[in-house]
Amino acid sequence: MSARIGAATSGVRVAGLTVRHRRTVALDAVELDLDTGVHGLLGPNGAGKTSLIRVLATVAPPTEGRIELLGLDISAHQERTEVRRRLGYLPQEFGYYPGFTVREFVSYVAWLKEMPAHSVPRAVERAVERVGLAGRLDAKVKTLSGGMARRVGIAQALVNEPDLLLLDEPTAGLDPEQRVEFRALLRELGATSTVIVSTHLVEDVAVACGQVTLIDSGRVAYRGTTASLTELGGTADPTASGAGSPADSPQTSSPSSPIERGYTAALRAHRDAVTRGKQ
Repeated sequence: MSARIGAATSGVRVAGLTVRHRRTVALDAVELDLDTGVHGLLGPNGAGKTSLIRVLATVAPPTEGRIELLGLDISAHQERTEVRRRLGYLPQEFGYYPGFTVREFVSYVAWLKEMPAHSVPRAVERAVERVGLAGRLDAKVKTLSGGMARRVGIAQALVNEPDLLLLDEPTAGLDPEQRVEFRALLRELGATSTVIVSTHLVEDVAVACGQVTLIDSGRVAYRGTTASLTELGGTADPTASGAGSPADSPQTSSPSSPIERGYTAALRAHRDAVTRGKQ
């Protein structure tokens, strides 16, 4: 029997997760404990968000650490295979055969997930309907706009009704109306699944996510509720400096919103603590 980090049968349990790329440390002893709900993953460019998502999606191996997904230890081949059947994953960029229609592509992913053949047609139609592309089922993916193609990517991640859903920049290319609809879909999915959304768009986190994790330089800089991060921003000085360049901040329509100020304050506090620890 495989070792267990905890007794839960859902969610994500990560202990001491370290990922190195040659001399670069992408993740540094990360600890996570996430249950059912929608979890936002924020951080500057290069902070390690995509590295974390890829490891959780079982497409990249950790260098060190223990990972339990949906109550299963992914270091064991059989359990890792079972997790792959039960998760959905949207990478920043996803590939597809140029000749595939939307129906064919999402059906192909359902086949990869080893879904029962009799359930695939309806599951494909439902997934595509949920992203608003029911009228484009038989269109070739290569003919779609960037935003539509992104929605196809979301549909393939949903086709198996995953217990764990990992989305890396899911709203890239979506227009404002589509983003509002997508946030509503996230809240629906989070009622029964563990959903992790890596994004630069803090509005998506503020509206759709109950919990937020801030990653900086491969370390967890902040972990708490979205409300707590917003509250932190309400007490922060919007004119204060020290949290890095504007590129470090999530993109928002309101640069001085409380949750963005909370993001900046949490990032600054983490960096100050790291600096003090080196002295």
